[in-house]
Order: sequence, then structure tokens, then C-alpha cells
Amino acid sequence: MKETLFISMGKTAALVLGRKVLRKPGVGCLLSALRDFFLLQYRAVLFPGRIPVSRADHPLDSRIPFNPRWVTVYMDFVAYWLRIAGFFIVRGKKEIAAAFIESIGRLYSFAAEVYRKNLSTTDRPRYLKHPRFLLIHLVDPHLMCIPSLHVMIVIRGYTAFRQAAASLPHDPAFSAADRKLRERALDITRAILYVKQHSVNCVSAAMYAMSRFDPALFPPEEAEAFAADLFVPGGNFTGGPGVLPEDIPAICSHITGLYRSFFEAGKGAEDWTSPLLDFLKSLPRS
Repeated sequence: MKETLFISMGKTAALVLGRKVLRKPGVGCLLSALRDFFLLQYRAVLFPGRIPVSRADHPLDSRIPFNPRWVTVYMDFVAYWLRIAGFFIVRGKKEIAAAFIESIGRLYSFAAEVYRKNLSTTDRPRYLKHPRFLLIHLVDPHLMCIPSLHVMIVIRGYTAFRQAAASLPHDPAFSAADRKLRERALDITRAILYVKQHSVNCVSAAMYAMSRFDPALFPPEEAEAFAADLFVPGGNFTGGPGVLPEDIPAICSHITGLYRSFFEAGKGAEDWTSPLLDFLKSLPRS
């Protein structure tokens, strides 16, 4: 993603900390990530057995080859949403940026409604040949797979940007940014599968979570379009092994089908988490 449209993650972070209207949601988002993602996982590691852990793998995961070249794309998910906030900040739309940052913090708490009751993991290769993988294994106990926060955050990014841009006077930069942001959201979602941080099941669960978090921004039509565009033949720009064209329909069909089942089950559920928790209970325990 070129910096002609977006400022850097570091510059955005500095602007957030330096402006009062942005500092509060920025600090709140950081605290939410620490409380609902990192501390919750490490507590589960230190006190095993208090929260059940399910194995979220699916046989179709074996058709997505492990490709460590995607790790740089995978680790771009924080910079991704910060670039969106920075886009609005430098254009004088601090209130929009503040609301967006606050919503990212709420995503961590929203996903934790599932994590606090049932954690999940997948078969992740212990690959340590790249320093980025060393960092991943060092800081991520890998217990929060369903729903995938990575996928939730990138979906929130491009859909919230689209909504905000539509409410502002026409600017050619908005159209260009909208297209790039959706493409990058798909890239990061592919990356979590290629580096084996998540299963195809985790993508379906994240899409369902986003349809419940903000139904207007991510209705079933948008979710199915997102899944359909996830793998494009010949689109593996990183090099190395990619999904075979003949396997793409089965993978996308499963992601869409499981999303639909969650969505339908959620219509009659007392709580949005019920379909995901029922699914986790049906899986083998780790």
C-alpha cells in the first residue's frame, strides 16, 4: 500500500498521542488489547484448565500450503488500521478518526466475550527461521483463533472507511483508498491462512462476528462477496506455494457455508456468541 494515500504507522501513533481528542480513544484501545487479548491469553497459559480450549482445525486447511513469505503481510494488520486513522487525521477529520479508533478497541472486548468462555487453537508450525516468526511465537500463545481478531479488524477497517468516506464531500482520494483498503484486507486474511495462524473455520467465525458487531456495515451480501474474493487464481504475489486453483471453490464454499450456518443460528439465539460457543463445544479439546 503506497504512502501517497496513507501516512506511516509511527506518524499516526504520534498524532494520536499528541492530540487530546484522539488520545483517550487511543489509550482505551491499547488497554482493551492488553486486557482482552494479551493478559487473557497469558492468564490461560499460567492457569491451564480454567477455560476450555478447542481445536479449530479443518481438513481444508491442508489444501492451503504453509508459506512463510506471507508473514510480512500478516503482521501488517496493526499498521493497516492505524493508516486508516491517519488518513482521516491529516485531512482534518479527527472526530471520524477518534470514533474509528474507539471501535477497534471495542472489537477486542467483543471477541473476548467468546474467548472468556472457550479458547481455541490450531496446528501452527513451529517455524523459527524468520525473526518475525520468532516474535509471533514469543508474544502470541495462540489461544484465540475463533473468532479471528485479525480478520475482524481488517473487515472493520475497510467497511468503516467506506461508510465515513460516503458521508464526506467527494474526494478522488477516497475512491482510491477504498479500493486499496479492501484489497489489503483480503491480503491480510489470506496471510493468516498461509502462515497457519488460523483455520478456514476462524475466518467464517470472524465474518459472523462482524455481521453481529455492525450489521449495517457487514451484512451477509458483503460477507459472501468477501469470501468469494479471498483466493484469486494467480494472485499469490509473494511467491512460493499457493492454493491450487482447483481447491479454491471448496475453500471459499466452506467459509461461506459455515458463515451462513452461524448467521442463521444467531437469529434465534439469546446471545450473539451462542453459535460460536456451540461450535467450539463440538470440536475436539486441546
